[in-house]
Amino acid sequence: MPRETTYSGILGELLRFQDSMEASLSEVPHLELSREILGESLTRAQALAQRHASVSTERQQLTQQFKAALSDSRRMATVLRKALQHHYGIRSEKMTEFGLRPYRGRKIESPAAE
Repeated sequence: MPRETTYSGILGELLRFQDSMEASLSEVPHLELSREILGESLTRAQALAQRHASVSTERQQLTQQFKAALSDSRRMATVLRKALQHHYGIRSEKMTEFGLRPYRGRKIESPAAE
C-alpha cells in the first residue's frame, strides 16, 4: 500500500486505523486508554481540517473582494488626478504635492558638437 503524503490522506488513513482499532477492542483491552487519546486527537484534527477548508474559501473570497476594491480605487484615483490637473493646470508646481509631475516642457537638446 503506498504511503499517504497529503494531510487529508493521512487523516483518512488514521481514521480507518481508528475504526479497525474499535472493531478489535475486545482483543486488545489494554490499549483502550491510548485508543481514546487517539480518538480525541483525531476529532481535534478533523475540526481543524474543516476550519482550514472554510478559511481557505473565505481567503479566496477576500482576495477577490480586495482585487475589486483595489481596481475601483485605482480608477477613482485616476479620475481625481485628472480633476486635479484640470483644476490646478498641468504646469502648476502644486501637482507635486499629490505625487504628480507638472508639465515642464520638453528639454531642448543642444546640437551635438561635430
